[in-house]
Amino acid sequence: MRFALCNEVLRERPFDEQCRLAAELGYSGLEVAPFTLAEEPHRLSSSRRQEVRRAAEQAGIRIAGLHWLLVTPAGLSVTSGEASVLQRTQEVLCSLVELCAELGGEVLVHGSPKQRMLPEGEEAGTVRARVVELFRKVAERAEAYGVTYCIEPLGCQETNFINTLGDAVGLAREVDSPAFKTMLDTKAAAAEGADPVELWERWSPSGWIAHVHLNDRNLRAPGQGQDRFSPLLRALMEANYQGWASVEPFEYRPDGPTTAARAIGYLQGICEVLEGDGGTTV
Repeated sequence: MRFALCNEVLRERPFDEQCRLAAELGYSGLEVAPFTLAEEPHRLSSSRRQEVRRAAEQAGIRIAGLHWLLVTPAGLSVTSGEASVLQRTQEVLCSLVELCAELGGEVLVHGSPKQRMLPEGEEAGTVRARVVELFRKVAERAEAYGVTYCIEPLGCQETNFINTLGDAVGLAREVDSPAFKTMLDTKAAAAEGADPVELWERWSPSGWIAHVHLNDRNLRAPGQGQDRFSPLLRALMEANYQGWASVEPFEYRPDGPTTAARAIGYLQGICEVLEGDGGTTV
C-alpha cells in the first residue's frame, strides 16, 4: 500500500519540514492542498515549483497529487452561470493540472464543495451541461500531462452536487475521458450511508476509482474513531490496488503531527497483520 498524508495536517510547518516529518513517520507521499503553497498556487513560479519538488525528493517522499483545488483564489465555481467565472475557473484548474504534473504528482482530487453548489433557480440539466463541458476541457489537459483528474463525491451536508459515488461515476461517464475518474472517500461513503468495501467492490472493477481517501466519519484520522479500516484495506490489497491511499482528517487531536503519526501507525499495523496471516479483525 502507498499511504500519503494530506499536507494541510502539517501546514503550520515549512514545506521541507512537512516532507521530512511525513517521510520519517512512514508515509510514502504527500497529497498537497495548493492553498498551502501560495495564495495563487496556479501561478506558482517555475523556481518555486522546482523547490517544492526538490524538497520532496530530498526527503525521500513523493508528491502524490493535489486536492482542495479551489480554495484560492476566491470567486471560483464550476457551476456558476457567469461565463467569466467559468472561464477563470477552467484556467485555474488547467494550470493546477500542469502544476501537479511538474511536481511529480499523479492525481488531482476535486472536492471544493462550496465552489460547486448548484445555483438557485437554474435548471439542473443546464448547470450539469456546462459542468461537463468545463471538465472535458480540464480532462483534455490532464490527459496531455499524464495525470488523472478525480471528481470527489461529498455528502449532502457539504454540497448539493455529486453526493454519491454513483453520481460521480455518472459525471465521469458524461465527460468521457480516460483521464477523468472518481475516487473513494470513506467519510463521504459514511455520509451516503454506504459501506466503503461495498462501494469499492461495485465500482472498482469498471476502473472508475483512481484514488482513495481514508478518514473517520467523526472527521478525525483512521484509528481515532469508531470506523474500522481493515476490511477496506484488505479489499484494496486483494485487488492489488496500485493507487494512493491518502490520510485526510479534518480535526487534528491533539495536533497535526500526532494525528499523522497515529494514523500511519494504525494503518501500517493493519497491513502487517493482513499480510502476515489474513487477519480481518484489526
